[in-house]
Amino acid sequence: MFDKNLRGMIDDVKDGRMDRRAFVKRMIAVGLTAPMANQILAIGGVAMAQSPNPYKPTKRGGGGPLKLLWWQGPTLLNPHFATGTKDQDGSRLFYEPLASWDVDGHLNPILAAEIPSIQNGGLSKDAKTVVWKLKPGVKWHDGKPFTADDVVFNWEYATDPATAAVSSGTYSGMTVEKVDDLTVRIKFKDPTPFWANAFVGAYGCIIPKHLFAEYKGSKSREAPNNLKPVGTGPYKFVEFKPGDLVRGEINPDYHMPNRPYFDTIEMKGGGDAVSAARAVIQTGEYDFAWNIQVEDEVLLRLEKGGKGKTLYAVGGDIEFIAINFTDPNTEVDGERSSIKTKHPILSDPAVRKALALLVDRDSVKKVIYGRAGRTTANYLNGPEEFVSKNTRWEFSVEKASALLEQAGWKVGSDGIREKDGKKLKLLYQTSINGPRQKTQAIVKQACQKAGIDVELKSVVASVFFSSDVANPDTYSKFYADIEMFQIPMTQPDPGLHMRRYLSRNVATKENKWQGQNFPRWVNKDFDAAIEAADTETDPIKRAELYIKCNDLMWQDTVVIPVMHRLAVEACSNTVRPALSGWANQTDNLQDWYRET
Repeated sequence: MFDKNLRGMIDDVKDGRMDRRAFVKRMIAVGLTAPMANQILAIGGVAMAQSPNPYKPTKRGGGGPLKLLWWQGPTLLNPHFATGTKDQDGSRLFYEPLASWDVDGHLNPILAAEIPSIQNGGLSKDAKTVVWKLKPGVKWHDGKPFTADDVVFNWEYATDPATAAVSSGTYSGMTVEKVDDLTVRIKFKDPTPFWANAFVGAYGCIIPKHLFAEYKGSKSREAPNNLKPVGTGPYKFVEFKPGDLVRGEINPDYHMPNRPYFDTIEMKGGGDAVSAARAVIQTGEYDFAWNIQVEDEVLLRLEKGGKGKTLYAVGGDIEFIAINFTDPNTEVDGERSSIKTKHPILSDPAVRKALALLVDRDSVKKVIYGRAGRTTANYLNGPEEFVSKNTRWEFSVEKASALLEQAGWKVGSDGIREKDGKKLKLLYQTSINGPRQKTQAIVKQACQKAGIDVELKSVVASVFFSSDVANPDTYSKFYADIEMFQIPMTQPDPGLHMRRYLSRNVATKENKWQGQNFPRWVNKDFDAAIEAADTETDPIKRAELYIKCNDLMWQDTVVIPVMHRLAVEACSNTVRPALSGWANQTDNLQDWYRET
């Protein structure tokens, strides 16, 4: 499982001959990150650590209102249907997982009484069983007790194909059983090195069985509580206007002492990233704004003498251009971009590789992202031990033109290349956002020089990232040739981030476009490597498998990485948010407070 030296160091930590900090430093020295070092210790039998909690308030409430600005407002409040971060964050105001990731990549118990370990009997040495003990006395917002039955139900709910839950992949390959009212046992089909996935973080939020049991399966979208959450979280639901406003009030029976600090919470949706940044940093109208994808020069101006500041968190978030491997303009059985079709132009690898050569990352960083971006050729950009050193990005109109010429795409009289009667014309869509429109313009200009005609389409963010299955302009339906956006990496492990591109996860009409493989890419080698990584307990071999997956995506030009993005938020000078580069922004909301 581990090489001899690594085993020896793990034993030294277990026996007290080496402290955890020294072990983590040695792992960092050989290219691992602190979160992964802690995962290795957990697999090796050392109890997982928790970071010191900086929360200072000594009583519940009294903090007044907390005003949040999510310029992409949530459209529903069921975490199992949250296709975008905005819906995950809105749901997280009220619902909670068993545990979440803290700033250092450690697991922080939320609804769990403790984090499973070999020492406390929660982890089996064969990495096939996890036992979670639940915190006693937790109540749903309607006063009903939270029990193991709720946890088991969420697994049943998510894995029922008729439910069409976005979270289904998180709970596949396992069974969940009730041991007693406050204990559940997860049994994995195969050894599972990253066991802290199910019931953890954004996709791990738990909904109440007594309100959703009648709506499991084909009736899942009819549940009234999809829009009126009854959770266990620090705030109780008050009001929801999809795409516009979410309001909550303090939960007087919250299960954590002295929490929450704020009396009410408001998540306002709409607007754009620039106005959101200004409303927090410059005017102080709001306390916190999410996902400030704004040109760095604008943020620097706002920060001068303002009432707030920008906060940066490093994780694995990636801004990229996705390639559609299916035909968005041909309908098969009532479905466009059907897996039964092939894209008439982008099925040619030469075209995809030419597009990759036409993304000027240096200009995008210099003109747009500044402090918030790092150029990259990789889709997978963290933790460090999973980052491929085999890829290289290059910007060259000349090489792209030569590649297209060799593949038979000849320049016509109108300056646009064509082959076999097909013009090299592409529809390039993204959400409405200043940096994204500027990136589109940079890419379009380079494409024009290479003889590719690019039509730009910008969709309102609340529509583009909507979970509404009737909406034709969502990124998951992908009724365009290429599209650009960001996928956040919400845990310090690549499993969930990479598993979305499994062949079985293709977004289709049958699964209500909830499948996360929206490029509709199918690759047997990728599938095999992901399946192997899911059960590989040797951390070095596991990293190699994920690097192989990243490289397969690069070689086949499934996505074109544009920028490794740092999470950028705008925050009041007085608010102390609990943020992590490995979690959604609201994942540790119970620990937020104001310091005057």
